[in-house]
Amino acid sequence: MPLAVWISGWQWVPGAQGAWLKMMYWMTETVTQPWGIITHVCLCAWFLWCLRFRLKAAVMLFAILGAAILVGQGVKSVIKDKVQEPRPFVVWLEKTQHIPTDEFYNLKRKQRSELVKSQLESQAEVPGWLRKHWQKETGFAFPSGHTMFAASWALLGVGLLWPRRRTWTIALLLVWAVGVMGSRLVLGMHWPRDLVVATLISWILITLATWLAQKLCGPLSPPRQEDEEIAERDGEP
Repeated sequence: MPLAVWISGWQWVPGAQGAWLKMMYWMTETVTQPWGIITHVCLCAWFLWCLRFRLKAAVMLFAILGAAILVGQGVKSVIKDKVQEPRPFVVWLEKTQHIPTDEFYNLKRKQRSELVKSQLESQAEVPGWLRKHWQKETGFAFPSGHTMFAASWALLGVGLLWPRRRTWTIALLLVWAVGVMGSRLVLGMHWPRDLVVATLISWILITLATWLAQKLCGPLSPPRQEDEEIAERDGEP
């Protein structure tokens, strides 16, 4: 999805209103602290249930995955500080409110938040809840940490649950991950390239995490006959 948006040349502009945009906001909140912790715990619990016949390997995998996510967030922070790409809404502030991006990012985070609040109080095209969201996320854009989180779980689901024919779980994970990515675009938080690179980083981390877990604990997927018995017992199509 982000690659298609990138190729299409789509550009974010503020002004979208209504329930659809608010729904996208709640989608992005599933990955934002503290809700992101709840999402992580719930997904871990469900994956452990799905992999219950390989419990030791699954527990090891999620321990490694937790470490991989922490490493990924560290890598993301380092890249952000090196690249220092402004968020789309910050570029928009420069064009409409005449706030140079260099000056904006030279301010401390609290000062950036106060500046966003003061400049947008009278802007009817920006909903109050979106302004508050911008006030909390005034860092750099490239790459997207929200995308790395969602893409990691979606890729893990495809890699581990496809052999067990957990098609509904995989479909929901993919829809959720794409929704999170889309929310980052329409809320003015990221450019499409931020999402593409974040997904690639996630793919590398999940591939390494899965390989290491299998090396330490053996295969995570059961034989094919056991797959079918599990799917029939759990009612999966």
